Amino acid sequence: MNGPHGIAGELPRPGELRIHFGAAPGVGKTFAMLCEARRRRDRGTDVVVGLVETHGRSKTAGLLEGLEVLPRRRVRRGEVVVEELDVSAVLARRPEVVLVDELAHTNVPGSGHPKRWQDVQRVLEAGIDVLSTVNVQHLESLNDVVEKITGVRQQETVPDEFVRRAAQIELVDITPEALRRRMAHGNIYRADRVDAALVNYFQVGNLIALRELALLWVADEVDVALQRYRADKHIRETWETRERVVVALTGGAESETVLRRASRIAKRAGQADLLAVHVLRGDGLAGAPVGATGALRTLADDVGASFHTVVGDSGAEGVTGALLEFARGVNATQLVLGTSRRSRFARLFDPGIGARVVRESGSIDVHMVTHPAAGTALQLPRIRSNVPGGRRLLGWGLAVFAPAAATGVGGALQSVIGLSTDVVLFFLATVVAALVGGLGPALLAALLGGLFLNFFLTPPLYSLTIGETENVITLVVMLLVAVLVALVVDRAARRAEQAVRARTEAALLASFARTVLTRSDPLPRLLEKVREAFGLRGVALLERAEGAGAGGVGWGRVATSGPPECGRPEDADVDVEVEPGLHLVGSGRSLPAFDRRLLETVGGQALLALRSQRAAADAVRATRRAELNDTRGALLSAVGHDLRSPLTSIKAAVGSLRDPLLRLSGIDRAELLETVEESADRLSGLVGNLLDSSRLASGAVEPLLERVGYDEVAAGALLGLPDAARVVLEIGEDLPDVSADVGLLERVVANLVDNALRHGGGAPVVLRASAYEGRAELRIVDSGPGVPAKARDHLFAPFQRLGDRDATTGVGLGLSVARGLTEVMGGALTAEDTPGGGLTTVVSLPIAGQTGRAARSEATTTVPGRVGDVVPADRVR
Repeated sequence: MNGPHGIAGELPRPGELRIHFGAAPGVGKTFAMLCEARRRRDRGTDVVVGLVETHGRSKTAGLLEGLEVLPRRRVRRGEVVVEELDVSAVLARRPEVVLVDELAHTNVPGSGHPKRWQDVQRVLEAGIDVLSTVNVQHLESLNDVVEKITGVRQQETVPDEFVRRAAQIELVDITPEALRRRMAHGNIYRADRVDAALVNYFQVGNLIALRELALLWVADEVDVALQRYRADKHIRETWETRERVVVALTGGAESETVLRRASRIAKRAGQADLLAVHVLRGDGLAGAPVGATGALRTLADDVGASFHTVVGDSGAEGVTGALLEFARGVNATQLVLGTSRRSRFARLFDPGIGARVVRESGSIDVHMVTHPAAGTALQLPRIRSNVPGGRRLLGWGLAVFAPAAATGVGGALQSVIGLSTDVVLFFLATVVAALVGGLGPALLAALLGGLFLNFFLTPPLYSLTIGETENVITLVVMLLVAVLVALVVDRAARRAEQAVRARTEAALLASFARTVLTRSDPLPRLLEKVREAFGLRGVALLERAEGAGAGGVGWGRVATSGPPECGRPEDADVDVEVEPGLHLVGSGRSLPAFDRRLLETVGGQALLALRSQRAAADAVRATRRAELNDTRGALLSAVGHDLRSPLTSIKAAVGSLRDPLLRLSGIDRAELLETVEESADRLSGLVGNLLDSSRLASGAVEPLLERVGYDEVAAGALLGLPDAARVVLEIGEDLPDVSADVGLLERVVANLVDNALRHGGGAPVVLRASAYEGRAELRIVDSGPGVPAKARDHLFAPFQRLGDRDATTGVGLGLSVARGLTEVMGGALTAEDTPGGGLTTVVSLPIAGQTGRAARSEATTTVPGRVGDVVPADRVR
């Protein structure tokens, strides 16, 4: 049979949730939902009403006519019958769309789910679309806000996240005055409740505030949808749908002034969003002072701004690009910067970041904020070479030596070569200095070469006077060649450095990813690798505790490596925000910007590892809960019968013995007493297995390991078993002792032998033992019907009796308890086929000593009740 959204046998796609959202009761949510249902029905959609509350409103009830209404589930609470949504009826009917009113409703105790939104979630998982309603006061995040406004605390709430997952949220809005008129006309509450509602909850001020909350909440959701659309469509232009102010902070003394000014601009713009951003340069220069990032974050929290850190490429162009890219990415309408601290003289060489931002901002309005530090710093443009230090030092030497050598060669061969050859030699000296040392040595070589060429080799000799214009051109060209070659060398060195760093980063990221993917608990090892790779003293992953404020209190360490020095992000030398409320921090030194960029990527891997670890822990807990539920159900179904049977036998036997009208012979009384004894033994064994199973499940069994032999354990285990005469011991005297708890091992052997006796078909049961590779094995061999290979995996599961349901078999815990006790002692219990038919259970335990046991007394004694079973006399219990 085909479902509404898929073919039978396939998992249905989740249904879509559409919510009609309002500010207060009576705005028309249910009315709008029913109108939507009728429109879908008219289009041919299979629509049913799961639960709709009309509250006696005739117009609302009239819209139900013509719609299929499912029966409700009726629950009796004392003298009152409560009607709830019948989820089973909805799933059985499987419509395309179902109407479920009042999403935040609390179900009566004993329902399948505590809340109606959980019922809706179950329906959605079945692939059925849902139309529902909810008011703003029922949102979990706004519950306390609504209480302050109205003085009424809402007991029924729905998580915001569940509402946000709705495919559509439709705002049903009405003005406060119109809502109060609707109330006065009796269209919302009964006449006897109207006056009280109008002077309490439905005051104009309350309704205005609730309406604003609803509008703002929906506006936020619309903004999230817009951002998602812009990201999907790769739209970078600013859409001025709402005011959003971005303020750029440097970490300097002016940051507080600029941020407070930006806060005032945001407030005057109508409570616009305020985002503070700190841009780090990719070359690690001009960064904020150590510890300034934490102070900036605290300052941003104080004025209600969100704090962000981005990394730009090297140089002012990179910082400008990163800042504008961030502003366009968040759809900012205004950008606030502090004016440059550089002097006018410095700005002649480089206009600065502010001027570049103004020039490239496009449709974003830019505010330049003055401050006391503006224009006070003299900063000439920084000339920085990417050539390694050793090569630069060699370049400076060549810058002096190469022009001197060219001068010497030109002077020595003055009669052979001309001025043009001298110029070529000096060009060569300049190029060599540029190739080795970069721009600085190249300029020095060009200047020295020009001076030497003019003074020693250009007429008039030994004078700095240049007699011909051609020689002037030669000197200028030398300087240009030096600069151009040096720039090429510098760019090549920069590219080589970037390539080496990229290879190193790729290797580090691959190592980090391998740690996350291959380890079951990757966080400690990942943080250890981070600490080693970045040379930090300590690394920690901090998570804000639930309910903690934004002031930095309430942080907990999820994982650490090294000394736990950082308890808050503000105390760290390195702080990377992985996500809100989760920070990767380090201590020992501050990191340059390019290392921070790599660390941000590592933070994402740490978040992935943390989520994977918690998901695995949740899965383990869920599996364990499911196993416990299965065990509890099996226990209730099995114990009910197996406890009742021996109790019934005991009661019947004791009743017969106490009946004064019943004359019993001595033989009859003995049989009845034997029945009581056997039933009591069965009860004792059943209770013992149940207690052992409970102790094993809770991990309360702690074995006391000692040296013990299989022969003495077997003798003790057989003492209380019926039909022990059918047991044959074939355990050699030279078998090594094993390391085990004597009492637990006796219980294991007793359970296994008892199982073999009951299912062995009346044939003898043989106990054999052998030693192999540091372990000793005890085999309990029977010749019964055996167990099919497919069923052998379930043999040691609790409450498994493989179809045997007679009253004497117990609840099926014996083998489960035996395996649990064996594993507690460090051993293993397995099952295998008996050659010729039957089942052999194998107990494998580690050998206590590799040498054979000391010689024992040769005296033997026969165990009472056993035929042909001989054990050493000093081992009998």
